[in-house]
Amino acid sequence: MRRTDAAKQLGRFVREHRTHGARRLRQVGIWLVVGAVGTAFGVPVAIASVGTTDGAPGLAGLLLGVGLVGWGLGIWRLVQAFRTREQSFDIHERGFTHRVAGTATVIPWEDVAQVSTSGGDGRPLADARGMGSTCEIRLHSGRRIRVDSFTEDLRALAVVVHRAVHLGQFPQGRGR
Repeated sequence: MRRTDAAKQLGRFVREHRTHGARRLRQVGIWLVVGAVGTAFGVPVAIASVGTTDGAPGLAGLLLGVGLVGWGLGIWRLVQAFRTREQSFDIHERGFTHRVAGTATVIPWEDVAQVSTSGGDGRPLADARGMGSTCEIRLHSGRRIRVDSFTEDLRALAVVVHRAVHLGQFPQGRGR
């Protein structure tokens, strides 16, 4: 891994936290299949239920709803996967480097205004879906970096940033 001169100014490298893009893309595929199946079954049931008042219109609505939710979540995750492709966080002694799609932004600890986290909300498999634990890093410039549970060891990343920004406990580089 090649480090830039700006990243070298942040001090020794401590550790890296990568975002699992492949996991996110698998989830995209699952949601799009759910959308396609819901739509594929919902449209014929809706057509067949025209003019009836039995249970078919309710079933058609349910299937079409499932299809719509599947398509919506699949497209949302696809956009998210595209926007955060190859994302990683390189933690250094005096800051971190945020890498996304080949672009690296060097962020010293002094530029971070606030770190907020939300723990797992107790929903089954929420972290596996990327919807459980999250971390938001706000910079003084107003920029926000959102990190979800697709990132390796999200809790450790949040703890390191919180300690450095709010407690002045900076991470120690290798060899110390």
